[in-house]
Amino acid sequence: MTKKQILFNDPIYGFITVPDPLILEIINHPYFLRLQRIRQLGLTSLVYSGALHTRFQHALGAMHLTMKAVQTLRSKEVEITKEEERGVLIAILLHDIGHGPFSHALENSIVHDISHEDISVLFLEKLNKEFKGKLSTALNIFNNTYKKKFLHQLVSSQLDMDRLDYLNRDSFYTGVSEGVISSDRIIKMLNVKKDRLVVEAKGMYSIENFIIARRLMYWQVYLHKTVLSAEFLLVKILQRAKEIASSKFQVSNSKLQEELFCTPALREFLYNHHDKKAFSNLPLVKGEKGGLLEVFAQLDDNDIFASIKVWANHPDPVLSTLCMNLVNRKLYKVEIQDEPFSDKRVNQMKKEIQKKYKLKNSEADYFVFSQLVSNDAYRPDKIHINILYKNGRITDIAQASDQSYIAALQKTVKKYFLCYPKEIF
Repeated sequence: MTKKQILFNDPIYGFITVPDPLILEIINHPYFLRLQRIRQLGLTSLVYSGALHTRFQHALGAMHLTMKAVQTLRSKEVEITKEEERGVLIAILLHDIGHGPFSHALENSIVHDISHEDISVLFLEKLNKEFKGKLSTALNIFNNTYKKKFLHQLVSSQLDMDRLDYLNRDSFYTGVSEGVISSDRIIKMLNVKKDRLVVEAKGMYSIENFIIARRLMYWQVYLHKTVLSAEFLLVKILQRAKEIASSKFQVSNSKLQEELFCTPALREFLYNHHDKKAFSNLPLVKGEKGGLLEVFAQLDDNDIFASIKVWANHPDPVLSTLCMNLVNRKLYKVEIQDEPFSDKRVNQMKKEIQKKYKLKNSEADYFVFSQLVSNDAYRPDKIHINILYKNGRITDIAQASDQSYIAALQKTVKKYFLCYPKEIF
């Protein structure tokens, strides 16, 4: 490593340098390599066909931007030691390591009452033991328990390197130009005052563009109605599969007692209810070394989609129909509005779908349902984006900006959507 520089050729930034032998070991670790098999945007490729990039690429990109941020802050006489630099780079590199297959769409389908951030901490703790404490600084920065709080803000805040990378990267791969931001200029304008990450006033317009770009990307990509349709279809598939796997269902449906096809790792989470407590209390699961976390580390997008292809021919008509619809891109029709949909309309649609498909009352919920989504481009009640003026005054971006719409973007926008089969209504 001292003689040969390790580079990754990235379509967004060009060559990304791996600055440390320990970081290279982490990149080559099976836990991190799993991110090559998890798409950054899940099923968004059903709408934007180029959106096939992975969380592995995003993590490397976020690390690259963090390296640039550290260089900028050092040039402004902000003290960051070599150990702190390595710690913050490892923290941002591993910030998404706890994501499961298809990420947010299945966060509460495969596991329960535990977030991907919680699982990321578990992976960090496991790796820290494996690397004999060399990740302790990274773990403290990730958990915001390190003495220099601005380092955590580089990893997780409203202006972190995670957001700077995913906006440009997702914009590039989807072709949605509204998400393009000037990450280089934003990073060059970073500084630290009173242990807080701030942006110098001359970079304010780049921050305004960043907030607007984030809002537009949420409505045009992340919360696009067809993307929502695909993701909730996937959620319904997993819910039905877990219902079929339950002992109660097996007893009441003697014809469907055959075990569902799935990989061993997926089976563990399909046939069991695992929550945050289970990850701590199950040191070994059926002989697997490393416990439940190790089983989770075997899960990726391939486990899910391989199963869906097989389930498309399952004898349960609900599961097979849902899976066939996803495989053949026969997605739900989606209506979106500002007010909740009336129970009367939803229930009437459920009755019609019951009659058409000869379903039980509870089974209609897999085909007709309403949900709520929200979009908050900027949350001043969380960590502020602070603007630093030449006289030393620090002001929140919403107050500093001369654009009234920036203050308006503080408001959380909620929308309600209704999903149902296209061919029925």
